[in-house]
Amino acid sequence: MNAPLPLLIGPTAGGKSAVAFELARRRDGEILSVDSMKLYKRLEIGVAKPVAQERASVRYHLIDWKEPWESCSVAEWLAEAERVARAAAARNVFLLAEGGTALYIKALREGLFPGPGRSPELRAGLEREAETGGVGILYERLQAADPAAAKKILPSDLRRIVRALEVHALTGKPISAQQVQWGKLREDFPVRAVGLALDRKVLYRRIDERVDRMLAAGWLDECRALRELEKDHPLSKEARMAIGYRQLFAHLHGALTLDEARQRIKFETHHFARRQLSWFRRFTEVTWIEIGADESATSIADRVEAALALRA
Repeated sequence: MNAPLPLLIGPTAGGKSAVAFELARRRDGEILSVDSMKLYKRLEIGVAKPVAQERASVRYHLIDWKEPWESCSVAEWLAEAERVARAAAARNVFLLAEGGTALYIKALREGLFPGPGRSPELRAGLEREAETGGVGILYERLQAADPAAAKKILPSDLRRIVRALEVHALTGKPISAQQVQWGKLREDFPVRAVGLALDRKVLYRRIDERVDRMLAAGWLDECRALRELEKDHPLSKEARMAIGYRQLFAHLHGALTLDEARQRIKFETHHFARRQLSWFRRFTEVTWIEIGADESATSIADRVEAALALRA
């Protein structure tokens, strides 16, 4: 790949999917999804996948790639994303990467360190400890073993805490000392990033409205189908991380009213958006575009095109 891969980032419900579709449509191009939940089949409404009409007009990559009972590591996703990008370049097709999964964005721009493979036994033991004693026990252990990594990981992020402890146990070295390439942009796989930013109150309003639209569109029925599927195929830990599904499953089990589930989904999505923005602020060399509350996808796409051209 010679030309940088254009990448459009932004918080959930920030309008980037519509803008990406408009840009790809204009250039007869394709879209590479940078989203850890849209890659799962059968998760549709709740992860805001492109609708059938959009998929018929523009080719999407890494959407509906895995079954919801399958796991997907960052390394596996990155390898496939790189393959897709290089194949598009070889076909001379415009490809736009678009999404908001911070760890995928970071890996795409900075790469991954060549750490040890997974140890299922070690992971299972750590996860059992978290189940019985709480994730806080593992986080305290990480703070003692690798305080630099602990500062960058949320105390509730079991997946990343387990990985950091796993790397330390397998190598005898803290993961923070081995991730020396992070923070430095890759030279072998250049990426040009543009981000969409908007007023926090406007973003929260969009999130709330989208949750209401998703529920009206049949999100609860989608969760019922997944619950039936789980009788034979339990969802993977990764798929279970999708915001909103846990609350709707709780409603279906009688633990929450539908209104309680609705409000919790909105609250957690607000929190998720804040975490995304916190991550994004750490990224260097991103051209940020402040978008208006009612600005059209067409207008925003014009501005993104201009930003990409300015950085060409």
